[in-house]
Amino acid sequence: MELTHVAVGDGDCTVRLDGPSTRHAVLLLPGAGDAPDVYDDVCARLHNSDLRTIVPESIEGLDDSAVMGLLDELKVGWVNLVGSREGAELAWTLAARQFGRFASLVVADRGHPAAPDDKGVVREAGCPPVELPTTVMVGSSTRRAEADASGRFVYSDFRVVELDGVTNVPASAAAALATEIVLRTSPW
Repeated sequence: MELTHVAVGDGDCTVRLDGPSTRHAVLLLPGAGDAPDVYDDVCARLHNSDLRTIVPESIEGLDDSAVMGLLDELKVGWVNLVGSREGAELAWTLAARQFGRFASLVVADRGHPAAPDDKGVVREAGCPPVELPTTVMVGSSTRRAEADASGRFVYSDFRVVELDGVTNVPASAAAALATEIVLRTSPW
């Protein structure tokens, strides 16, 4: 694995790059407080599927423009987007506002920002819909309604995967998450 520091905004971001050098890349955004290696098992599986992985060690200080700057600095044009919890919130807004840069979206434990969450709270009512093939994974049936409601804000193929009893999808369900990413990255 290659660690690189990329200047983004007013600071820099440590990014873990790995996998074969192909034109197929996956950007994986961790949740707040996740360990830098939270996606390691997922990435190992993705590398076996001929996918290059890009994983910021933390999403602290990252916003839409910082992520776009990171991708520009790494010279990555077209990428599949993945996020977990807070990283999923960032992934949703990127997919909704940066048309033409992302090929697919896979998120874990967060619905679209305009969909009410499990407590009925709408995080961002003005967030536009996404126009990408999208999969929402939830680790608890309590988040299922939020995931289902997100379908109204996806103008493409939409899928919900429920994994009961999983508190951190990348850490506890690496095989299931990698499978969903591979399904979304396949051009068939």
